[in-house]
Amino acid sequence: MPSKERHEWREDTEEGTRIYKAVFFAKEWRFASALKGSRTNRPDWEDIDEVSEALWEQLRDVLFRKYQRKRCSYRLLESVDKKLGRDTPK
Repeated sequence: MPSKERHEWREDTEEGTRIYKAVFFAKEWRFASALKGSRTNRPDWEDIDEVSEALWEQLRDVLFRKYQRKRCSYRLLESVDKKLGRDTPK
């Protein structure tokens, strides 16, 4: 059974704090975002169909920091670098 990896990060915007999540499942990334501080405790997640290069860069930064702490695998970094058109250093 394929494993499911979920990674989240936050970004402060004029609207408030926006939460992003990226889920890696079946060799595919899916992105969603939500605005923190809604009236309910559970944010309303909105899928992101067209992922910008800036979001890919943010995800790569999150993964690289986790990789340095041995909290994610190198293959995830490779998959994001492939989307960004980069060669991952070995």
